[in-house]
Amino acid sequence: MATRMKSDKELRKSVQPARAPLPPGPEGHSILGVMPEFNRDPLEFIKGCRDYGDVVRARFLYVTAYFLYHPDDIEYVVSTHAKNFIKSMSLRSNFFQRLVGNGLLTSEGEVWKRQRRLVQPAFHRQRISAYGDVMVDYARRMIAAWRPNEVRDIHRDMMRLTLEIVVRTLFNADVSQDADKVGRVLSQIVKPFASQATIKWILDNRLPTAAHRRFHREARQIDDIVYRIIADRRASGLDQGDLLSMLLQAHDEDGSKMTDRQLRDEVMTIFLAGHETTALTLSWTWYLLAQNRFVEQKFHAELDDVLGGRPPTMDDLPRLKYTDMIVREAMRLYPPAYGLGREAIDECEIGGFRVPRKTQIFMFQWATQRDPRFFPEPEAFRPERWTEEFSGSLPKYAYFPFGGGPRFCIGNTFATMEIVLVLATIGQQFTLSLAPDHPVSILPAMSLRPKDGIRVVVENR
Repeated sequence: MATRMKSDKELRKSVQPARAPLPPGPEGHSILGVMPEFNRDPLEFIKGCRDYGDVVRARFLYVTAYFLYHPDDIEYVVSTHAKNFIKSMSLRSNFFQRLVGNGLLTSEGEVWKRQRRLVQPAFHRQRISAYGDVMVDYARRMIAAWRPNEVRDIHRDMMRLTLEIVVRTLFNADVSQDADKVGRVLSQIVKPFASQATIKWILDNRLPTAAHRRFHREARQIDDIVYRIIADRRASGLDQGDLLSMLLQAHDEDGSKMTDRQLRDEVMTIFLAGHETTALTLSWTWYLLAQNRFVEQKFHAELDDVLGGRPPTMDDLPRLKYTDMIVREAMRLYPPAYGLGREAIDECEIGGFRVPRKTQIFMFQWATQRDPRFFPEPEAFRPERWTEEFSGSLPKYAYFPFGGGPRFCIGNTFATMEIVLVLATIGQQFTLSLAPDHPVSILPAMSLRPKDGIRVVVENR
């Protein structure tokens, strides 16, 4: 019997490797997907999905999302193959783009590279070291008004303090009144971000609803202030020694400088990142210290030994090793930015699973930094774990509170310096205990906020 010869096309098809499978994940609602489950408790849902494996597939209405839980897969996306991924759909929403524009946080490609080159000098270690005294001075001024046994919302205090510091270092103190207004508006403008996985969020972003109009009205208030500050500074021609002056002076290799719009977008990015995320780390650190007296005692002992009663300075930072461990551990348990998002440009493979183009990829510090595979007793607050040996043994992306890869947070040194100096300044004089009958809960919006604040009782040491 004659045997039919296979065509070239059939031969090529027969030797092609099978396509990688799609990952497992929760089924969800037939139309809404996992949106109802996610919105009931986002953080618990994120942790629960880890039961499906290290790569999990979920559907939010018409959008396919992958959750990545293993450090190697996270590194693939944010570092080794970063060119195949852009910022996620959530950061390209109408509301988010209106708030921060095309600054470092959201820009892509050559625009991002140029902005990074222009902004980088303003965050050089030598530049920001000059702000250490400002941070300590403002912290001391705040606690001068504290009284023993009074109850305070430490989250509100930390928000106010970091606002004052970022105003002084970014704009200089002469515009602090305007910046207070910016702070009040921002506290309202971020609230809708707690409902991103809802139909309401989609409609408010795309249609002229009441919430849509209110958001844009509040954004215009911030624009009016920031553009006036930029215009006044340009007109004066003065170098105030602040970050805005540095950004105004920055120029690219071809001599070009930032436009007013680019300056506005970078100012808003720095304002958000330098204000809220730092305040949140401080707030959650005080919350953890208030529940762990042994850690607090070791913290106080280090302050007494290193500082001997004088205010902390930049030179003390290398010696405040236990305080630094406390900060690392607080950011492990309560990372201000609790998730990173990317979108696949081209189809690829992650963890043995196929990733179609335009898939939304999410990597959650909240889950990976509480993974028992990498952190023994993951729910426990144990600053002592952060020895050099432990840090060196961790997979690179088991701990990533400042992100990673080319888009690693440009202000990480500034933020860490501020957190340690503020903790040391306050910890020298006071101990804080949680106020009774005030439950603390988490509101995961753009960042990990305490929903109703953190009320503490202030006591002299």
